[in-house]
Amino acid sequence: MRVKRVVDEGGEPRFELLGDDGSRVQVVADFLRQLRARGYSPNTLSAYAHDLLHFFRFLARQGEDYAAFTPSDSLAFLEYLREVPSRRPAHRFRPVLATVVDGEPARRLAPATVNRILAAVSSFYEYLVVAGEIVAVTNPIQRTDDYAAARVPDRHRSFLDFATRRRPIRRAVRVKTVQRLPRPLGDAEVAALLGALRRRRDRAMVLLMVQGGLRPGEVLNLHLEDVQYGRRRVVVRHRTDHPKGARTKSRVERIVDLHEPEALAGLSAYVLHGRPREADSPLVFLGGGGGARRLEPLGYQALVRLFARHCERLGIRAPWVTPHALRHTHATRTWEGGMRELTLQKRLGHASPESTRLCTRVSDAAMVEEYVRALVRGDQPGGGA
Repeated sequence: MRVKRVVDEGGEPRFELLGDDGSRVQVVADFLRQLRARGYSPNTLSAYAHDLLHFFRFLARQGEDYAAFTPSDSLAFLEYLREVPSRRPAHRFRPVLATVVDGEPARRLAPATVNRILAAVSSFYEYLVVAGEIVAVTNPIQRTDDYAAARVPDRHRSFLDFATRRRPIRRAVRVKTVQRLPRPLGDAEVAALLGALRRRRDRAMVLLMVQGGLRPGEVLNLHLEDVQYGRRRVVVRHRTDHPKGARTKSRVERIVDLHEPEALAGLSAYVLHGRPREADSPLVFLGGGGGARRLEPLGYQALVRLFARHCERLGIRAPWVTPHALRHTHATRTWEGGMRELTLQKRLGHASPESTRLCTRVSDAAMVEEYVRALVRGDQPGGGA
């Protein structure tokens, strides 16, 4: 079994799950078509297709049909996923747990990946119930009430959440994951990176992410009309028509003020002196030079490559050092500078405050203040234990 990528007449990629005989698994094709109609991005559709590939491989090994899958089978599926090797190359600079596939070492699936696969299968069965493909009393991937999630808005809503009103839930079968701290770049690393950028275009993109907090896809989707020089700000709009497939993640458009002078000055310098004058594209960031890609809109992979190339030259080698890390750097800086959580959430375009809290766990000013106060009390006579 495998996943096949197909480009339709409109240039949009589609994904199909093919069986061992090369035929399309129709029920998965119908499910992915519904997700596409709901506006899911191609990257998300690809993830769902590959997640269901694991599921249907498990069913084939067990000799079962998806309609006969039960909650007790979900436990066996979890054990199967914990033994499946990951064929993706390792980017970590430390030892990792590995298995052997065809005589070559392979890592196991990460806990977060296993949970994502279980979530995809759960959404798949919710679709089957709504579409009338199966008659089930409960979802085989059983869930329980999630009282913690009830206190914050959901960032992700499952298939049935759009048709029903129900309490927040969590899956009963899941793997415990580590909530890692964000790793912003240090001031010296940011300064070295900006100093190494010779192209006005590259410098402008990095400044928009590190001083404006824009996502890489938001930077690549900027149009000339989105830049308001007089008001010192850019407008981040929801767009899905980028020729290279770059997308803005949030559907909530927002205004991002750029009161740090370098970002707006760098963007202006690129538009006036670095951007090809003969370009008729409304997009800001285009290919330059005299090569075959001149005037082409810059894609996400090109942005990742140029960022990685400069970081490699500077000796900044870590798996978490990505263009998105610049956004985390901006969030950490503004948080530590005193920006409130609600206003930072709006600036970053997060749908849930929980997403903002992930970026602000590096330093808690209130906790530090109380810690220092406790130290002072402890240094006073009679304050020690």
